[in-house]
Amino acid sequence: MADIAPMHASEIADVLPLIAAYQRFYRVEPDGARNAGFFRRFVESERDGKLLGARAADGSLIGYACLHWRLDSVEAREVVCLHDLYVVPEQRGTGVGRALLEVAADVARRRGAPSLVWSTAPDNTTAQRLYDATGATRSEWVEYDLPV
Repeated sequence: MADIAPMHASEIADVLPLIAAYQRFYRVEPDGARNAGFFRRFVESERDGKLLGARAADGSLIGYACLHWRLDSVEAREVVCLHDLYVVPEQRGTGVGRALLEVAADVARRRGAPSLVWSTAPDNTTAQRLYDATGATRSEWVEYDLPV
């Protein structure tokens, strides 16, 4: 089983290749310098969110989750948004994704958030099988994206 823990600034170089692979999966061309600057905020401070890393017994990084703190003005509360969840292909199906989700839910509980929320692409059926198995319920909301 993987060891799941918050990532530190000294580990940012370890996670950048996984972030780039996640971005490519969603058809986004990675920008290494922009990624380094953007994701550093989640390992230097917990003001905006947190990066969780999944490490194998040999210490190699085999997955990550990026959490954002999000304000829900309908409930007038903070929720924790699991924005990214990525496991290297050779470790998928071994429980790493589920372990990342469990630690993310624990982070939400410790912050006093009423829920952990996330979304995925409609065609990402592999991820949906994991998410459906957690006891989470699918949202009825429809998401929009307006380029500006």
